Amino acid sequence: MQEDVSSLLVHFVWFGATKICFSLNYANRKTLAIHVYPNGKVSVDAPLLADTERIYAKVKKRASWILKQQRQFATYPVTLSERRFVSGETHRYLGRQYRLKIMAGNDEMVKLMRGVLQVETQKPQDSLHVKKLLRAWYRLKALSVFTERYAQCVQCVEFLDIHHDKGFHLRIMPKRWGSCTAKGIVTLNPELVAAPKDCIDYVITHELCHLKEHNHGQAFYRLLTAAMPDWELRRKRLNEMVELRFV
Repeated sequence: MQEDVSSLLVHFVWFGATKICFSLNYANRKTLAIHVYPNGKVSVDAPLLADTERIYAKVKKRASWILKQQRQFATYPVTLSERRFVSGETHRYLGRQYRLKIMAGNDEMVKLMRGVLQVETQKPQDSLHVKKLLRAWYRLKALSVFTERYAQCVQCVEFLDIHHDKGFHLRIMPKRWGSCTAKGIVTLNPELVAAPKDCIDYVITHELCHLKEHNHGQAFYRLLTAAMPDWELRRKRLNEMVELRFV
């Protein structure tokens, strides 16, 4: 079965009284694969021409295994502790981890120096202020990196008759890396700049494909596969980077 939640199509099956929700992705593959992630979410990768009812039947058949995986993950300690924004903490930028170093100084600035993410501020003990400085720095970096990658991705999808000259917007979103409205407005999460460039390209290309195919149906995944044949590997890499906040 399926339902529309916050404009996102959510698929689900019932296993007794338990409702198992999952995302369904069609791809150029021969077999069906079910993934359970540490956050408890379930995704299903299916062949492009797979019958929906058979997909539901396969998920229901594996329901015991899915619930077992979710229970096991639920017993694990939380991988990410709350950010404290203190020296010694690690933060990612373009896929690499950098040690945070907070220094007292007259300037209010953030810079990368010899593998260290250095913050100079008049308020080194104020973690909220340090967070504000870092967020502003990440946003500036995101604008620069995304502008470069966006232009490249737009060129790469032109052969699919996808054209976009409106650029993109930046907005922090708690549950997604990007979005594309029916009017062709593409929005990217500035936090995505923590990911490697190939993962950034995947998110941008994914949203550009929505300009032509608005829903996550088989036609959409055929289009995405034509634009980026290895998109599954890029998405998997992005999902497995547990340091990122919005996996």
